Amino acid sequence: MIPCCKPCGAPVTNSVIRVKRMVSVRSLFRVTAVRLSIIYTIIFGILAIGVVGYMTAGTVNVLRKQYENSIDEEVMSLAKIYRGSGINSLIRTLDRRARAPGANLYIVADPSGRIIAGNVPQLESGVMNRIGWTGKPFSYSRYGDPAGRGHRAVARVLEIPNGMRVLVGRDIGEHEGFRKVVRRAFLIVLASMILLGLLTWLLVGKRALRRIDQVSRSSSRIMAGDRDERLPVTGAGDEFDRLSENLNTMLDRIAGLDDGLKQMSDNIAHDLKTPITRLRNKADQALGLSSDPDAREDALEEIISDCDQIVKTFDALLMISRVESGASVARFSKIDLVTILRDAHELYSPVSEERGIELNLKLVGIEGAAKVEINGSRELISQAISNLIDNALKYGGGGDAGVIEIGIELGNQVITISVCDTGSGIAAKDREKVLERFARLEESRSQSGNGLGLSLVNAITKLHGGRLELKDNNPGLCVELDFPVAENSLNPAAE
Repeated sequence: MIPCCKPCGAPVTNSVIRVKRMVSVRSLFRVTAVRLSIIYTIIFGILAIGVVGYMTAGTVNVLRKQYENSIDEEVMSLAKIYRGSGINSLIRTLDRRARAPGANLYIVADPSGRIIAGNVPQLESGVMNRIGWTGKPFSYSRYGDPAGRGHRAVARVLEIPNGMRVLVGRDIGEHEGFRKVVRRAFLIVLASMILLGLLTWLLVGKRALRRIDQVSRSSSRIMAGDRDERLPVTGAGDEFDRLSENLNTMLDRIAGLDDGLKQMSDNIAHDLKTPITRLRNKADQALGLSSDPDAREDALEEIISDCDQIVKTFDALLMISRVESGASVARFSKIDLVTILRDAHELYSPVSEERGIELNLKLVGIEGAAKVEINGSRELISQAISNLIDNALKYGGGGDAGVIEIGIELGNQVITISVCDTGSGIAAKDREKVLERFARLEESRSQSGNGLGLSLVNAITKLHGGRLELKDNNPGLCVELDFPVAENSLNPAAE
């Protein structure tokens, strides 16, 4: 039977609060910052105890050594007086020194240890029974001290030939007081350090827990499907902000890749459906041409050509995906952009001549056989420039009087490669669209192509840290690739 809890609701509530506090404290100790704070405080405390203990012991030992040297000197002086003038002169000297302000301890005792002269009325028992140094400090009282008050001292006991004993000592209250002051100061500092350490743990731990909880909540929303959610950034510039910024950049990159994958899937479904359907129809027609071998052969050649075009399309899509994902399609090294442009100009010059188009190479800010180098992939940069020249030959020739200009310009901050034509150009509203996959502004699709050329060029440019920009050439289109200037980007050619 379960008892009713209503009459005792307060105790249950207090128990729940205590449990929550225990869980909160335990969660604090799971935080790395709190653990490190505890470890640092313990290590610092141990070092502080060792350093203070060593300094205190060393200082006390130095003072005690000074006391012992002072006592030894005085004992030698008294021994000299005793040897020269006898016991009476020794007692008179002791009595005179005992009355001086700030005097040391002087005691003359009979062979039984009873004090017969000196400035100390009472000693700790057994002190006069041992000849030589007393070893550890002993307690004594002075004339005029109130009852219960005592002092501590170190001394040396001598025995003269007639059996009487002489004690010469030094009060150690000064260094005992020093020890107490150091001990008290150390305890205060240690307590303050522990208190401040606890406060630091609480503040740092709670702040760290709060930030971690925020990250956890954002992560939960992201895992639940909220692709627009990002980790919080407070602007403090601490390690949490740096981690959040890096993760947010990674999430943006993942979102971009997902969008690109979705777009590519949609484009494949839309743009490849027609050629594949056409391919299927041609194959169906070829089956009905069994009585005409020549027509059947022509149909099969068209089918093979269409298949090659589809394969090229998939190869281009694969290349774009690999480049955009940052995959190492080729190793980066120092490459000369001028040499790449000259090779492209030499390769496409015969083709442009056949089409009646003038193909020029223009170098701005580069003299002679100088090299303009960047860290990149020669194959990818060559592919990008070839795609731009192909597009210019297809769409930007501008008839028989068409001109295509390949240029490179070395500026203060960027290296700009440009391919400009004198064709019809691209309207400003369509310039973002042509960078998408399968984007073709020619509705009739009379020209061969798959609409992936500029998309691949854009991906290659971004992989190299550059930027693609479409501009008016008045008339025609000018495509510029801006790459960041690297150190020693302009080098004279080796002789």
